[in-house]
Amino acid sequence: MDSFELNKILGALLFTCLLTLTLNITAGAVFAPHQPAKPGFEIAVPESDAAAAGGGAAPAEEKKSVAELLASADPKKGEAAVKKCASCHNFAKGGPNGIGPNLYGVVGRAKGSHAGFNYSDAMKAKGGNWTFEDIDHFITNPKAFIPGTKMTYAGDAKGTDRANILAYLNQNSDSPQPLPKVAESKPAEGAGGDKPAAGGDKPAAAPEKKQ
Repeated sequence: MDSFELNKILGALLFTCLLTLTLNITAGAVFAPHQPAKPGFEIAVPESDAAAAGGGAAPAEEKKSVAELLASADPKKGEAAVKKCASCHNFAKGGPNGIGPNLYGVVGRAKGSHAGFNYSDAMKAKGGNWTFEDIDHFITNPKAFIPGTKMTYAGDAKGTDRANILAYLNQNSDSPQPLPKVAESKPAEGAGGDKPAAGGDKPAAAPEKKQ
């Protein structure tokens, strides 16, 4: 085989390699995978469907005072509600302490005072008696009302549930406390009465007749 034939064979091999490399580069550029900015598929759900499925935001509970909530509270429902607390608290008169103190007669009792229970320093330092309002704040969010408390209960955000519990706790006592009165709204100033004269001036007196 002379050098001319050898050069032709080497040239053909080189051309084949270059052609293969070119095809690979071209295919990689054309078929390069596109990475999405966010993995997965986003499924649009109409707001009406989401609300029907329970995905809509719950309406905000109307803000009421403790007195207003207690006015329609049901102690029987409260007695059923505190069963979830029975693993830590005893509600019977003279019953033993558990993980938490006995809660018989707790409404009106001094904070951190039940005999035989080892309260946290935060509870003992809080001071004062357990009023309806204080208990309501405490069972709404114990750690917010008394930072450092050993109470592990997360709290109850529903006012009607808390009011039922308060009504039961108050009834579960030798000396139930009087329920707070709902504040009566005052009538607007001047309502139902005579309006003062413009500028605050009094009506002019009738001229005195000369005799």
